[in-house]
Amino acid sequence: MPDSAHSRPADGVLSSVDSRHDGLADAEARRRLDADGPNEVERSSQRTWVDIAVAQFDSALIWVLVAAAALSVWAGHAVDAVLIAGIVLANGAFGFVQDYRAEESLESLRELTAPTATVRRDGRSVELEATKLVVGDVVELSGGDVVPADARLLETSSLEVDEAALTGESAPVSKDPDPDPVETPLAERTAMAYKGTNVTRGSGVAVITATGMDTEVGAIARSLAETAETDTPLQAELDALGRTLGLGVVALAALVIPLLLVEGTGPVQAALTAISLAVAAVPEGLPAVVTLTLALGVRAMADENALVRRLPAVEALGSVDVVCTDKTGTLTRGQMTVRRIWVNDAVVDADDAETHPHADRIERLLRAGALCNDATPADGDEPSEGDDPTEQAIVDAAVEHGIDVRGVRERTPRTDEIPFSSERKWMGTVHGDVAYVKGAPEVVVPMAARVLTADGPVELTDERAARVREQVRSFGDDALRVLAVAVAPDPDAIEGGLTLLGLVGMLDPPREEVADAVAATTQAGVDVKMVTGDNARTAAAIGGSLGLGESVLEGREVAALDDAELRERVESVDVFARTSPAHKVRILRALQDNGHVVAMTGDGVNDAPALKNADIGVAMGVRGTDVAKQASDVVLLDDDYTTIERAIERGRAIFDNVWKFVGYLLSANVAEVALVFLASLLGYLVLPAVQLLWINLLTDGLPALALGADPKSGDVMERSPRDPDRGIVDREMLGLIGGTGTVSTLLMLGLLFAVLDGAASVTPYAMTMVFTGFVCIEFGKLYAIRWLRETPTLSNGWLAAAVGTSLLLQLAVLYTPLNEYFGTVPLGLGDWAVLGGVLAVALPAYLLVAVGVRRL
Repeated sequence: MPDSAHSRPADGVLSSVDSRHDGLADAEARRRLDADGPNEVERSSQRTWVDIAVAQFDSALIWVLVAAAALSVWAGHAVDAVLIAGIVLANGAFGFVQDYRAEESLESLRELTAPTATVRRDGRSVELEATKLVVGDVVELSGGDVVPADARLLETSSLEVDEAALTGESAPVSKDPDPDPVETPLAERTAMAYKGTNVTRGSGVAVITATGMDTEVGAIARSLAETAETDTPLQAELDALGRTLGLGVVALAALVIPLLLVEGTGPVQAALTAISLAVAAVPEGLPAVVTLTLALGVRAMADENALVRRLPAVEALGSVDVVCTDKTGTLTRGQMTVRRIWVNDAVVDADDAETHPHADRIERLLRAGALCNDATPADGDEPSEGDDPTEQAIVDAAVEHGIDVRGVRERTPRTDEIPFSSERKWMGTVHGDVAYVKGAPEVVVPMAARVLTADGPVELTDERAARVREQVRSFGDDALRVLAVAVAPDPDAIEGGLTLLGLVGMLDPPREEVADAVAATTQAGVDVKMVTGDNARTAAAIGGSLGLGESVLEGREVAALDDAELRERVESVDVFARTSPAHKVRILRALQDNGHVVAMTGDGVNDAPALKNADIGVAMGVRGTDVAKQASDVVLLDDDYTTIERAIERGRAIFDNVWKFVGYLLSANVAEVALVFLASLLGYLVLPAVQLLWINLLTDGLPALALGADPKSGDVMERSPRDPDRGIVDREMLGLIGGTGTVSTLLMLGLLFAVLDGAASVTPYAMTMVFTGFVCIEFGKLYAIRWLRETPTLSNGWLAAAVGTSLLLQLAVLYTPLNEYFGTVPLGLGDWAVLGGVLAVALPAYLLVAVGVRRL
């Protein structure tokens, strides 16, 4: 029945829910409440601290590290196991702190929903908690109320409802009890009021037809609950890398152990070699470095008014190549504004009204519009709560024109009024011996006998009336909402006795900074598409002003296309109008099926399914509904679209840094594996697990973290978005890993045989030289890798400090009692001279590799 309530007579709906105009009896309402449950929309389950903590360890790479720690314990190397476990726990702690803070911040942003409603019980009007309402309750609505449940209207008096949060329609909708046609889309239904929408004008009485999860808002919440969480590109790639490394470790162990046993190596020594290879193959610091780099991005974005709910979303923003954005409150101000004014044969931009030659007539029009008006002047920059947006726009325009609205109303008090109604389409107010009227031009203009000109009132001839109608059409072509304003010298002769003062054209305009932000994201290769519930003409006008394409596709047209046709159309259409939640999700999926990484911005309940299905959901923090925020990955605390542009830029810079340290860490691990593997085949265990782990700690630790703080390259927003099919380990990185890994392996093998000097086994001295040499050349490699991403050499003081600190730590394991645990011996000046020579060979070799990689 709720699906058809809009198309059935009001009394028929009242009868079908077994109710009466004076409401339900208390006993019957309690029975229904017990049977149906409270009038609440279930929130998506809030993540507990346990959920957040467990999520930090849901990674294949983490489990590879856990397996390595277990093998170390089995082989009796407790120190190795403790170090690995410490790394895993530290990574989890960093991620937990960031995610938990984000959830706490989001909780502080939650909106208050309507706590009470006026309902008729036992023939009396009482105020009850909205959660206690049931189907069949008769509720009374008035200006400023939030509709407590889906309801069929029984009576209305000039009732208008702002449904932007549900439908995306920017203008309030006039309501009346007459049935709508069955096929009427939700955004155009006048006989219904829906849960969570706001009454802006008038009053009404309605019978509740659906509560809680059975409402339109509840249906959206249910679809969100059924939508699975998706991984960001970085999460997917790191998990794939972890699985690959895990399989590689198993394969290495399966290959090396039999080979060593055949060569006569004992089982324990073979197992130790396999563990060393496993430790060498796994970049233990990668999860922690990625987490901390993303955390730095989260902190920076928070300073720029963007709250990131999930760490990987920072990087994923940098992979976005399509932004699907809502219109109302996102691209636009979410506030109706007077844009143009017409006074006889003169069209004036509102910004120029005060200095225009016809300023006196414009002032008279705005003064009349402010008197024939129920809105109150705004305080500061914030619009008044609960006022009709079109009335508020006229009052704001009057204030900007220098009119003291409050003073004018005090000096010219209202003595009578004719309230607006959807049937009449105009309202009038009487102020002593004069009346003012404003309303729809098609109704007000025929009521006028004269029009105000520069020479005073003149007869409104057919020719002049035709010019007025032509101006109304011209404003309409620009998607302006038009009101006519008139004065009646005789309050008793309003109809037929009006003098037309002029026309007011209003629009919810784009934010001033949005056009530049859209241009910047477009230049960066990111396609911007408007997906709105507003009408096609308004959407096209806003889209055109922002430089979007002229073609518009409406929701009904989206519904008529099959999936293949829609995939083709979404590539060429930039503006989608009159879209429902289902349409928005289909549009997003079509883009994703075409291989795009899509960010969806929005603030309304109707945006929530698309926000959750998008690769990155971006909700508005100020105007956004609670449902939208829960469904999002990022919440903009200032509702400013330019924050999206900055987030994309930061995301790209973060990916550059992630790429640099992933390449750096993996190239080091490849060299370690190759060195240990080749040396073991020759009968040498050159680097035990504890030394390999220490190398990884030094290289994967502070220097890698410092790479995460590298400044962005100058061309970061001049590149095309990263191909989503191109993994982080791309052709360029493979060349880097292979080339630098080969250089490191050959140099270390050469150093090993030079210091062995024909010895049959690896001595502590030889092991120490290779161990320390490996650390030194890895630090040199850092700068070659940064050069690949055009990062200025001396732009990161943290990196120099990190390298210096790591070298001091290496000295500590050589010259302090720690050398007993690491199996090292102190080195002399001559030894350091040899290592300096190795570094002098390594640096130009790494740069040659980098030059070659740039040409790939």
